[in-house]
Amino acid sequence: MAARNTARKRAFQILFEGDQRGAEALTVLADWVRLSRADTRQPPVSEYTMELVEGYAKHAKRIDELIAQYSVGWTLDRMPVVDRNILRLGAYELIWVDATPDAVVLDEMVQLAKEFSTDESPSFVNGLLGRLKDLKPSLRRDEA
Repeated sequence: MAARNTARKRAFQILFEGDQRGAEALTVLADWVRLSRADTRQPPVSEYTMELVEGYAKHAKRIDELIAQYSVGWTLDRMPVVDRNILRLGAYELIWVDATPDAVVLDEMVQLAKEFSTDESPSFVNGLLGRLKDLKPSLRRDEA
């Protein structure tokens, strides 16, 4: 599933860019899509990348609440920006995308943390997303 891996990486990059620019994720997504259509040197934005970013944007407030609530010793604004956006993407896919097995989401997010963040980040990401995975049934119920 290299295509899904690439889609997740791009979705993370879009969330990260939005966080850095102080822009909405959907605005950055639109910029990426427009650029890919205007410049053939830019890779196209896949449907799954769009689904992930749009899904995150739909649930962004709830996702940030969950991350803040369950991250021990870290407030959202003190969290490294890379970790915060990996967690946002992972929380969305874990809680709201039933087609992706939980173990795949955790593994993919840990891999992103290994590639883009600090040595401590993979265990932090795994621990927090693991907690959300365990609470998933009640988290979905709470939002209904």
